[in-house]
Amino acid sequence: MANSNLLQPDTRTSIFSPQTVPKDLLAGVVVFLVALPLCLGIAIASDAPPFAGVLAGIIGGIVVGSLSGSHTSVSGPAAGLTAIVAVQIATLGSFEAFLLAVLVGGVLQIGLGIARAGALSAFFPSSVIKGLLAAIGVILILKQIPHILGHDNDPEGDMAFSQPDNENTFTEIFSTFAGDIHVGALVVGLLSIGVLIVWEKVKPLKRSFLPGPLVVVLMGVAISVYLRTLGGKWEISSSHLVQFPVAESTSAFFSFFTTPDFSQWTNPAIYIAGVTIAIVASLETLLNLEAVDKIDPEHRDSPPSRELVAQGVGNVIAGLVGGLPMTSVIVRSSVNVDAGVKTKLSAIFHAVLLLVCAVFFPMYLNMIPLSALAAILLVTGFKLASPKLFSQMWKEGRYQFAPFIITLVSIVMTDLLIGILIGLGVSVLFILNSNLRRPIRRIVETHLDGDIVHVELANQVSFLNRAALDKLLGNASRGTHLLIDATESDYIDPDILSLIRDYKTNTAPVRGVTVSLKGFRDKYKLQDEIQFADYSTRELQDRVTPGQVLSILREGNHRFVSGNRLTRDFGRQVHATASGQTPLAVVLSCIDSRVPAELVLDVGLGDIFSVRVAGNVIGTKSLGSIEYGVTVAGVKLVLVMGHTRCGAVTAAVNLLGTNQDVEQATGCPHLHAIINEIEPSVDRDAFYAASAQDESQIEAVIDEVIVRNVMQTVQKITTRSGAIRTAVESGKVMVVGAIYDVASGKIAFLDDQGNERPHVPSLAQQGV
Repeated sequence: MANSNLLQPDTRTSIFSPQTVPKDLLAGVVVFLVALPLCLGIAIASDAPPFAGVLAGIIGGIVVGSLSGSHTSVSGPAAGLTAIVAVQIATLGSFEAFLLAVLVGGVLQIGLGIARAGALSAFFPSSVIKGLLAAIGVILILKQIPHILGHDNDPEGDMAFSQPDNENTFTEIFSTFAGDIHVGALVVGLLSIGVLIVWEKVKPLKRSFLPGPLVVVLMGVAISVYLRTLGGKWEISSSHLVQFPVAESTSAFFSFFTTPDFSQWTNPAIYIAGVTIAIVASLETLLNLEAVDKIDPEHRDSPPSRELVAQGVGNVIAGLVGGLPMTSVIVRSSVNVDAGVKTKLSAIFHAVLLLVCAVFFPMYLNMIPLSALAAILLVTGFKLASPKLFSQMWKEGRYQFAPFIITLVSIVMTDLLIGILIGLGVSVLFILNSNLRRPIRRIVETHLDGDIVHVELANQVSFLNRAALDKLLGNASRGTHLLIDATESDYIDPDILSLIRDYKTNTAPVRGVTVSLKGFRDKYKLQDEIQFADYSTRELQDRVTPGQVLSILREGNHRFVSGNRLTRDFGRQVHATASGQTPLAVVLSCIDSRVPAELVLDVGLGDIFSVRVAGNVIGTKSLGSIEYGVTVAGVKLVLVMGHTRCGAVTAAVNLLGTNQDVEQATGCPHLHAIINEIEPSVDRDAFYAASAQDESQIEAVIDEVIVRNVMQTVQKITTRSGAIRTAVESGKVMVVGAIYDVASGKIAFLDDQGNERPHVPSLAQQGV
């Protein structure tokens, strides 16, 4: 039942919607015009009958197009299979025997699809997919230049670097410019390029009912007919026109069809060829499917396993009636997308046109100049290999750009299949290199007990990572504390486990390195062992000074702002602090939801007392809490932390500045206690002056009140509490003000005058 939906109709988009049918039919016409010479050219390049290529295009459109779940992919004879087809026909001795191999390959593809082998497409690197697209674009440009100029020695559709005529992609261009230029074909080709460019740039033309490629073909035919009247060098001869096989009678037409030689079923070479076709055709299909999905404007995802089943059915039928093996083809598919396709009706319709023209109008197809069709492909090539794509890949860094450009060059300089395999191989090498260089994440964390080198092991740690981990451990200097964290690791190679055990037991003690372990699974026989305090302890509380506690909080906020918060084991902290607490500081802050003290100061459980009240004002109960922290719990710092855009301070300034009654204005009968505490910090004259100007001036006044309110609270704490004042005077405790910026997350720690305190050395520099 798991595979029962592979051949279910695709209901996401109706192919007969009135809104999409006109666009799909026009796109189908454009694809038909491009597919026609490609089908013929690929068959000729494969040493197969020309009609076999056309037949593969018909089956690929009607059969595969109907069964496929893709609305953009177009199937047909593939340039990537050209060399394989030619070799297998020669090896098996006849085209009929080869058809039996195509049938076997199709059956295997159906099996691959049912087995969900299409899931392999998820492992193709995007850099290779984009390299494939760009390479096809470059090849289209290079291969169509000779055809634009009327040099048609190489068949259309041949994408390989080495050509059947013993030329290659570049020598073909050189020989063309050396003198083999046909004037009539050149005129048609250049005019066609010009029309396509204008059609793309002029919005009314681009939005018109007629697609530019169809206009180009009709114009090419008209010019060709006219040039024939001029004769001489202007006339475009049949060698520069489409050469579709024409049957003189119905029986002659059916003679184009060929059946497989079933007598060869015992020949092992048939099955070797079938496996080769199935693997290569499936690989090329999955790659092309991924590539065309990337250029689909609607960003639809095509089901890859369903595509393999559809391709398999198509190849079975092709093998039975005399067609070439087929795949999803990126050239036709990209033309389809560029023509504005909406649904797979386009692919089906292009095949119907191939069939109708093959049966009824082959002689009219032979009036189309190859240079007009070459112009369509050349312009498509420029869109696929756009400078924007190269710029984008360059900006993504060498690990993306190198596989991309190597894939591109490899495909251009060899052929589609070899180039893709080289690109995939290079991507694998880059992935291995990345894993070898970064099997772990190394972070230096400043915990309360000092600097800890936190080593996070990767999800998969193989023997390939041994050298990098050994180097990291070997570079640890005396006095270093290493925390090796395997929390995120699903697999650790036995060689890595052996290295860690030996280092912790034997090497680290000799070198003066302390090693803590965390997150190792029971089967690895490495127990969690944390040898440092990542929470406040009695020993640490006794050891640190008030200034050092201030540095701890300052560095914690710096980590919060930079996004490098410490990795904490809160479960361990809960257990460790269950029997008692020895916090380092009391933080008096506002109740504002944007200012949770533990987060913005990056502290753990048991590290601070947190007292929160609107406007961070001091009252009897809040002062009693702070006194308890100083005199009983032994904290070394009291931090009064206000914040920008404080609602309580803003309300106090507005209410006091306009002389409103607090309870009447707010409906809060107890709010006046907070307003009264803030009132000494409010300068009414400054508020009146700001109100006469603009909103920004009022905000500036409120910001000044926020700072004054914090400093007023700092003074009130020592003034109202003799116990705290005594502790401050003896140097055991500091009372410090601070302002948290809700826009940036930064905390400005204030001195006695309300100015920001200068930067102080880190804890490590202080020797904490």
